[in-house]
Amino acid sequence: MITRARFLPTPSTFSLAFALSAALLSATAPAHAQNAAPEKALPPPVTFTADQAHAYAMKELGIEALRPGPSGDPNAPNHANYDEAKANPHPHLPDALRLNDGRKVATPKEWWTERRPQIVHDFEQYVYGFVPKNVPSVTWTVVASEKEFVGFHQVIATELNGHVDNRSCPLISVNLRMTLMTPADVHGPVPVLMMFRPSGFPNPVQPSPQELEKINNAMKALLVKQDPSLGPMMASHPAWQPIPPKPFEFPHLNADGGLPSTWELIAAGWGYATLDPQSAQPDDAEGLTRGIIGLVNHGQPRKPSQWGALRAWAWAAGQGLNYLETNPAVKANEVGIEGVSRYGKAALVTMAFDQRFAMVLVGSSGKGGATPLRRNFGESVYNLTGGEYYWMAANFMRYGASRAAFGSRNPGDIPVDSNELIALCAPRLTFISYGIPAKGDALWLDQRGSWMATVAASPVWTLLGAPGLSTNNLDYHTAPMPPVSDGLLGGKLAWRQDDGGHTDAPNMIYFIRWADEFIGYPFSS
Repeated sequence: MITRARFLPTPSTFSLAFALSAALLSATAPAHAQNAAPEKALPPPVTFTADQAHAYAMKELGIEALRPGPSGDPNAPNHANYDEAKANPHPHLPDALRLNDGRKVATPKEWWTERRPQIVHDFEQYVYGFVPKNVPSVTWTVVASEKEFVGFHQVIATELNGHVDNRSCPLISVNLRMTLMTPADVHGPVPVLMMFRPSGFPNPVQPSPQELEKINNAMKALLVKQDPSLGPMMASHPAWQPIPPKPFEFPHLNADGGLPSTWELIAAGWGYATLDPQSAQPDDAEGLTRGIIGLVNHGQPRKPSQWGALRAWAWAAGQGLNYLETNPAVKANEVGIEGVSRYGKAALVTMAFDQRFAMVLVGSSGKGGATPLRRNFGESVYNLTGGEYYWMAANFMRYGASRAAFGSRNPGDIPVDSNELIALCAPRLTFISYGIPAKGDALWLDQRGSWMATVAASPVWTLLGAPGLSTNNLDYHTAPMPPVSDGLLGGKLAWRQDDGGHTDAPNMIYFIRWADEFIGYPFSS
């Protein structure tokens, strides 16, 4: 059994509270950028506005008009549908266990060699896009490492930079940002949950009181040197310090009153890594000629079947996993991925396409994530083919076309759906999480639709010899949703709707306990 020693928190540490003045900046030696000359002349990267990027994609696809997406405002004339009687214009989801020629998948071998590749291809071709074969390599370096505290436990915090080789297009630079936290008081490698969110040290070690005094004295001297009239002012306020000590702060509790998710992970003997998705690819249409998508295309517009932001973020997670597999503090075969909202979509896409990830916590992912594309409830495919099309392959826009060279199409024409995306995660640990509308997890996200897709995906776990969703009713048309806060956590496919808002934080402790049981993590506090 793995055990940990207990550490008490150190005295209050200190942080920089004010920006350095122009005097300090002028006293700093200038940095000189060094840009390598390109090996061959390339056209400059294209700069599109969001509207121009969307218009370019429509022209490439031969689309003359798109259906407008519904409004989230219930008082708007084109408000979204929330009537369950109208929610299923295409009532049947594609069968994850039926081959394209109509045959039923009967063995695990048929799943791995025939059906799964079909589903992967269709998602790549029509929904999320293909990852180009010429994506450059990533070199990870440690920026800094120190011992900090997450909650009441000491951790080893390591800030990392993943530099993407940009010699093919020096005008576009991509550097992945990731920070790894592992408990300092657990001996041996630990499971790690990679989390899509801004990256950085959780609680950087601050200067000691003696060091802070030296810094403040130096700052005062520089300010007076820059402006001698400040001397009398400083003398009249002798106790004032440019950088005050950091006051003690209580933790921000989760919506359910629990401790922050990162505290819960470390307290359970896990590690976690924060990966900034937008360090790989911007979260906007203008960024399609920048980031990793732009770098691969030398700053030119992408092809219709190429990846969108969701797959780019998933690619970044895979690159982060490449590093984690080399770190002896990490159980490389027990790394999970987590995200909420658009990053919940990205977490599910990551798990579906990269089979090295052992588990996933999908938070409030909505359309393009766990919610069926075919359903007409809340957010629509037409919202995704409009303003948020850059998350997907440009080809996905075809399913919002009302007038195009190829005719018109609608969500019922999409050859795959979210139940099959979930099924691509089988037989690994997959936890679908939602909150409640009353707390801010809006009906727009279609919690019930995600429940239906989860039910429909469960038979794939059974086929592969793993326990699926722990319910007796596997008819996604009729299976009742479990009550709020009454999760189905008995199988490797899990569902729980917590009583919080647009966050998976209240479900984190349930995810940890559920995963621990299946991976046999013998941690004891």
